[in-house]
Amino acid sequence: MPLVKPITPHLWFDKEAKEAAEFYCSVFPDSQIDYVTRLRNTPSGDCDVVAFTVQGQPFMAISAGPLFKFNPSVSFFVNFDPSRDPDARAKLDKLWAALGEGGQALMPLDSYPFSERYGWLQDRYGVSWQLFLKPSGSEPRPAIVPALMFTGDAYGKAEAAGAFYRSVFDDSQAGQLVKYPAGMPQDREGTVMFSDFRLGETWFVAMDSGHPHGFGFNEAISFMVTCRDQAEIDRYWAQLSSVPEAEQCGWCKDRFGLSWQVTPQLMDEIMEAGDQATIDRVTQAFLPMHKLELATIRAAASEDV
Repeated sequence: MPLVKPITPHLWFDKEAKEAAEFYCSVFPDSQIDYVTRLRNTPSGDCDVVAFTVQGQPFMAISAGPLFKFNPSVSFFVNFDPSRDPDARAKLDKLWAALGEGGQALMPLDSYPFSERYGWLQDRYGVSWQLFLKPSGSEPRPAIVPALMFTGDAYGKAEAAGAFYRSVFDDSQAGQLVKYPAGMPQDREGTVMFSDFRLGETWFVAMDSGHPHGFGFNEAISFMVTCRDQAEIDRYWAQLSSVPEAEQCGWCKDRFGLSWQVTPQLMDEIMEAGDQATIDRVTQAFLPMHKLELATIRAAASEDV
Protein backbone atom coordinates (compact mmCIF):
# COMPACT_ATOMS: atom_id res chain seq x y z
CA MET A 1 0.00 0.00 0.00
CA PRO A 2 1.48 3.40 -0.95
CA LEU A 3 2.37 5.89 1.75
CA VAL A 4 -0.09 8.63 2.72
CA LYS A 5 2.37 11.25 1.47
CA PRO A 6 5.84 11.12 -0.06
CA ILE A 7 8.81 10.54 2.21
CA THR A 8 9.62 14.00 3.51
CA PRO A 9 13.09 15.37 4.29
CA HIS A 10 13.15 17.10 7.68
CA LEU A 11 15.74 19.85 8.27
CA TRP A 12 16.86 20.77 11.81
CA PHE A 13 17.92 24.41 12.16
CA ASP A 14 19.10 26.38 15.17
CA LYS A 15 16.74 29.35 14.72
CA GLU A 16 16.41 29.76 10.95
CA ALA A 17 13.71 27.26 9.84
CA LYS A 18 11.15 29.86 8.74
CA GLU A 19 13.77 32.14 7.20
CA ALA A 20 15.36 29.25 5.30
CA ALA A 21 12.02 27.92 4.04
CA GLU A 22 11.09 31.39 2.78
CA PHE A 23 14.47 31.66 1.07
CA TYR A 24 14.10 28.30 -0.69
CA CYS A 25 10.60 29.17 -1.83
CA SER A 26 11.90 32.47 -3.23
CA VAL A 27 14.72 30.93 -5.32
CA PHE A 28 13.03 27.72 -6.52
CA PRO A 29 10.08 28.02 -8.92
CA ASP A 30 6.72 26.41 -8.12
CA SER A 31 7.44 26.38 -4.37
CA GLN A 32 5.41 27.44 -1.36
CA ILE A 33 5.11 27.55 2.42
CA ASP A 34 2.34 25.12 3.39
CA TYR A 35 2.03 26.01 7.07
CA VAL A 36 3.96 27.36 10.05
CA THR A 37 3.22 26.30 13.61
CA ARG A 38 4.94 26.22 16.99
CA LEU A 39 5.77 23.48 19.47
CA ARG A 40 5.91 24.98 22.96
CA ASN A 41 7.68 23.84 26.10
CA THR A 42 9.95 21.28 24.47
CA PRO A 43 13.48 20.47 25.74
CA SER A 44 14.65 23.00 23.12
CA GLY A 45 12.14 25.61 24.26
CA ASP A 46 9.54 26.92 21.81
CA CYS A 47 10.23 25.58 18.30
CA ASP A 48 8.91 26.87 14.99
CA VAL A 49 7.85 24.08 12.61
CA VAL A 50 7.54 24.84 8.90
CA ALA A 51 6.08 22.69 6.15
CA PHE A 52 7.00 23.76 2.63
CA THR A 53 7.10 22.33 -0.87
CA VAL A 54 9.94 22.82 -3.35
CA GLN A 55 9.05 21.93 -6.95
CA GLY A 56 6.76 19.13 -5.85
CA GLN A 57 9.03 17.77 -3.09
CA PRO A 58 7.61 18.25 0.43
CA PHE A 59 9.98 19.38 3.19
CA MET A 60 9.66 19.95 6.91
CA ALA A 61 11.91 22.21 8.99
CA ILE A 62 12.23 22.96 12.68
CA SER A 63 14.07 25.60 14.71
CA ALA A 64 15.15 23.58 17.75
CA GLY A 65 18.57 24.82 18.78
CA PRO A 66 22.20 24.22 17.74
CA LEU A 67 22.25 20.49 18.48
CA PHE A 68 23.02 19.20 14.98
CA LYS A 69 24.98 20.58 12.05
CA PHE A 70 24.26 20.01 8.37
CA ASN A 71 26.94 18.25 6.33
CA PRO A 72 27.14 16.90 2.76
CA SER A 73 26.40 13.27 3.70
CA VAL A 74 22.81 14.20 2.81
CA SER A 75 22.34 16.63 -0.06
CA PHE A 76 19.68 17.35 -2.65
CA PHE A 77 20.08 16.81 -6.37
CA VAL A 78 18.37 19.48 -8.46
CA ASN A 79 17.78 18.10 -11.94
CA PHE A 80 17.65 20.33 -15.00
CA ASP A 81 16.59 18.55 -18.18
CA PRO A 82 17.43 20.40 -21.44
CA SER A 83 15.40 17.88 -23.46
CA ARG A 84 12.27 19.16 -21.70
CA ASP A 85 13.27 22.75 -21.04
CA PRO A 86 15.41 24.70 -23.52
CA ASP A 87 16.28 27.21 -20.76
CA ALA A 88 17.52 24.50 -18.36
CA ARG A 89 21.16 25.61 -18.38
CA ALA A 90 20.34 29.26 -17.77
CA LYS A 91 17.97 28.30 -14.93
CA LEU A 92 20.67 26.11 -13.39
CA ASP A 93 23.16 28.98 -13.45
CA LYS A 94 20.62 31.36 -11.91
CA LEU A 95 19.84 28.94 -9.06
CA TRP A 96 23.55 28.31 -8.47
CA ALA A 97 24.10 32.04 -8.01
CA ALA A 98 21.15 32.37 -5.63
CA LEU A 99 22.00 29.33 -3.48
CA GLY A 100 25.70 30.20 -3.47
CA GLU A 101 25.24 33.68 -2.04
CA GLY A 102 26.69 33.44 1.45
CA GLY A 103 27.52 29.75 0.95
CA GLN A 104 30.47 27.85 -0.47
CA ALA A 105 31.18 25.64 -3.48
CA LEU A 106 32.13 22.03 -2.72
CA MET A 107 32.61 21.15 -6.41
CA PRO A 108 32.80 24.16 -8.74
CA LEU A 109 30.12 24.71 -11.36
CA ASP A 110 31.82 23.28 -14.43
CA SER A 111 31.83 20.56 -17.06
CA TYR A 112 32.44 17.01 -15.81
CA PRO A 113 32.55 13.60 -17.53
CA PHE A 114 29.03 12.82 -16.27
CA SER A 115 27.47 16.22 -17.05
CA GLU A 116 28.36 19.26 -19.11
CA ARG A 117 27.08 21.48 -16.28
CA TYR A 118 27.26 20.41 -12.65
CA GLY A 119 28.17 21.88 -9.27
CA TRP A 120 27.86 20.99 -5.58
CA LEU A 121 27.51 23.68 -2.93
CA GLN A 122 26.52 24.38 0.65
CA ASP A 123 24.10 27.27 0.98
CA ARG A 124 24.18 30.00 3.64
CA TYR A 125 22.42 27.66 6.10
CA GLY A 126 24.76 24.72 5.52
CA VAL A 127 22.33 22.61 3.44
CA SER A 128 24.01 20.95 0.43
CA TRP A 129 22.68 21.02 -3.15
CA GLN A 130 23.95 19.32 -6.30
CA LEU A 131 22.84 21.10 -9.46
CA PHE A 132 22.87 18.76 -12.44
CA LEU A 133 22.24 19.34 -16.14
CA LYS A 134 20.97 15.96 -17.27
CA PRO A 135 22.58 14.41 -20.36
CA SER A 136 20.31 14.05 -23.36
CA GLY A 137 18.45 10.76 -23.46
CA SER A 138 18.74 10.10 -19.73
CA GLU A 139 15.78 8.75 -17.78
CA PRO A 140 13.42 11.37 -16.35
CA ARG A 141 13.70 12.11 -12.64
CA PRO A 142 11.93 14.57 -10.31
CA ALA A 143 13.32 18.08 -9.98
CA ILE A 144 14.48 17.46 -6.39
CA VAL A 145 16.04 14.15 -5.31
CA PRO A 146 17.58 13.52 -1.85
CA ALA A 147 21.12 12.13 -2.11
CA LEU A 148 22.85 9.92 0.47
CA MET A 149 26.65 9.68 0.63
CA PHE A 150 27.91 6.62 2.50
CA THR A 151 31.27 7.47 4.01
CA GLY A 152 33.22 6.78 7.19
CA ASP A 153 31.71 3.82 9.04
CA ALA A 154 29.00 3.55 6.36
CA TYR A 155 31.47 3.42 3.45
CA GLY A 156 30.81 0.63 0.98
CA LYS A 157 27.21 0.14 2.11
CA ALA A 158 25.32 2.22 -0.49
CA GLU A 159 24.25 -0.78 -2.58
CA ALA A 160 23.11 -2.78 0.46
CA ALA A 161 21.26 0.27 1.81
CA GLY A 162 19.37 0.74 -1.45
CA ALA A 163 18.30 -2.90 -1.42
CA PHE A 164 17.27 -2.66 2.23
CA TYR A 165 15.19 0.49 1.75
CA ARG A 166 13.44 -1.04 -1.26
CA SER A 167 12.53 -4.04 0.90
CA VAL A 168 11.02 -1.76 3.57
CA PHE A 169 8.89 0.50 1.38
CA ASP A 170 6.11 -0.79 -0.84
CA ASP A 171 6.00 0.12 -4.53
CA SER A 172 9.76 0.64 -4.74
CA GLN A 173 11.96 0.44 -7.80
CA ALA A 174 15.67 0.09 -8.53
CA GLY A 175 17.14 2.63 -10.93
CA GLN A 176 20.72 3.18 -12.05
CA LEU A 177 23.73 1.44 -10.50
CA VAL A 178 27.26 2.48 -11.52
CA LYS A 179 30.22 1.04 -9.62
CA TYR A 180 33.77 2.28 -9.24
CA PRO A 181 36.29 0.51 -11.49
CA ALA A 182 39.75 -0.51 -10.35
CA GLY A 183 42.40 2.16 -9.97
CA MET A 184 40.29 4.96 -8.47
CA PRO A 185 42.16 6.75 -5.66
CA GLN A 186 40.41 6.37 -2.27
CA ASP A 187 37.45 4.47 -3.77
CA ARG A 188 37.45 0.68 -3.65
CA GLU A 189 36.57 -1.24 -6.80
CA GLY A 190 32.95 -2.37 -6.76
CA THR A 191 31.66 0.32 -4.39
CA VAL A 192 28.93 2.59 -5.69
CA MET A 193 29.90 5.61 -7.75
CA PHE A 194 26.24 6.46 -8.38
CA SER A 195 22.90 4.76 -7.86
CA ASP A 196 19.30 5.79 -7.57
CA PHE A 197 16.06 4.11 -6.56
CA ARG A 198 12.45 4.98 -5.84
CA LEU A 199 10.78 4.44 -2.45
CA GLY A 200 7.05 4.93 -2.96
CA GLU A 201 6.82 8.26 -4.76
CA THR A 202 10.25 9.50 -3.67
CA TRP A 203 13.46 9.00 -5.64
CA PHE A 204 16.77 8.83 -3.79
CA VAL A 205 20.39 8.92 -4.95
CA ALA A 206 23.00 6.85 -3.06
CA MET A 207 26.77 6.74 -3.48
CA ASP A 208 29.88 5.62 -1.62
CA SER A 209 32.88 7.82 -0.90
CA GLY A 210 36.11 6.47 0.55
CA HIS A 211 37.65 9.89 1.05
CA PRO A 212 38.35 10.95 4.67
CA HIS A 213 35.52 13.46 4.92
CA GLY A 214 35.22 13.43 8.68
CA PHE A 215 31.43 13.55 8.66
CA GLY A 216 28.49 11.20 8.34
CA PHE A 217 24.73 10.97 8.74
CA ASN A 218 23.22 12.77 11.72
CA GLU A 219 19.87 14.13 12.91
CA ALA A 220 20.27 17.46 11.09
CA ILE A 221 18.49 15.79 8.17
CA SER A 222 16.03 12.97 8.79
CA PHE A 223 13.27 11.49 6.63
CA MET A 224 9.64 11.48 7.72
CA VAL A 225 7.45 8.46 7.00
CA THR A 226 3.77 9.34 7.42
CA CYS A 227 1.56 6.40 8.45
CA ARG A 228 -2.20 5.78 8.36
CA ASP A 229 -2.48 3.79 11.56
CA GLN A 230 -0.61 2.15 14.42
CA ALA A 231 0.00 -1.01 12.42
CA GLU A 232 1.95 0.99 9.81
CA ILE A 233 3.88 2.82 12.52
CA ASP A 234 4.77 -0.50 14.14
CA ARG A 235 5.86 -2.05 10.82
CA TYR A 236 8.14 0.79 9.72
CA TRP A 237 9.55 1.25 13.22
CA ALA A 238 10.44 -2.42 13.51
CA GLN A 239 12.34 -2.31 10.22
CA LEU A 240 13.98 1.11 10.47
CA SER A 241 14.97 1.41 14.14
CA SER A 242 18.32 -0.26 14.81
CA VAL A 243 19.85 2.05 17.45
CA PRO A 244 17.75 1.92 20.65
CA GLU A 245 19.53 4.87 22.28
CA ALA A 246 18.55 7.08 19.31
CA GLU A 247 14.81 6.42 19.74
CA GLN A 248 12.93 9.51 20.86
CA CYS A 249 9.68 11.29 19.91
CA GLY A 250 9.18 9.10 16.84
CA TRP A 251 12.82 9.48 15.70
CA CYS A 252 15.02 6.47 15.05
CA LYS A 253 18.24 5.50 13.29
CA ASP A 254 18.57 2.64 10.84
CA ARG A 255 21.42 0.14 10.52
CA PHE A 256 23.36 2.58 8.32
CA GLY A 257 23.08 5.53 10.72
CA LEU A 258 20.44 7.45 8.73
CA SER A 259 17.73 9.14 10.81
CA TRP A 260 14.01 8.62 10.22
CA GLN A 261 10.81 9.88 11.81
CA VAL A 262 7.86 7.48 11.81
CA THR A 263 4.77 9.57 12.43
CA PRO A 264 0.98 9.27 12.06
CA GLN A 265 -0.99 11.24 9.50
CA LEU A 266 -2.98 12.64 12.43
CA MET A 267 0.10 14.52 13.66
CA ASP A 268 0.45 16.32 10.34
CA GLU A 269 -3.26 17.18 10.37
CA ILE A 270 -2.99 18.61 13.91
CA MET A 271 0.02 20.75 13.02
CA GLU A 272 -1.57 22.04 9.84
CA ALA A 273 -4.85 22.91 11.59
CA GLY A 274 -2.87 25.19 13.88
CA ASP A 275 -5.01 25.02 17.03
CA GLN A 276 -2.36 25.96 19.59
CA ALA A 277 -4.09 24.39 22.59
CA THR A 278 -4.38 21.06 20.77
CA ILE A 279 -0.78 21.28 19.56
CA ASP A 280 0.37 21.97 23.12
CA ARG A 281 -1.44 18.91 24.51
CA VAL A 282 -0.21 16.66 21.74
CA THR A 283 3.36 17.92 22.13
CA GLN A 284 3.42 17.05 25.81
CA ALA A 285 1.90 13.65 25.00
CA PHE A 286 4.51 12.63 22.43
CA LEU A 287 7.65 14.11 24.06
CA PRO A 288 8.19 11.13 26.43
CA MET A 289 7.54 8.54 23.70
CA HIS A 290 10.07 6.53 21.75
CA LYS A 291 7.87 4.93 19.09
CA LEU A 292 4.75 7.08 18.69
CA GLU A 293 1.50 5.67 20.06
CA LEU A 294 -1.40 6.87 17.96
CA ALA A 295 -4.11 6.20 20.56
CA THR A 296 -2.38 8.43 23.12
CA ILE A 297 -1.88 11.20 20.57
CA ARG A 298 -5.51 10.95 19.46
CA ALA A 299 -6.69 11.13 23.07
CA ALA A 300 -4.57 14.23 23.72
CA ALA A 301 -5.88 15.87 20.54
CA SER A 302 -9.53 15.28 21.45
CA GLU A 303 -9.26 16.22 25.12
CA ASP A 304 -11.66 18.95 26.21
CA VAL A 305 -9.93 22.21 27.07
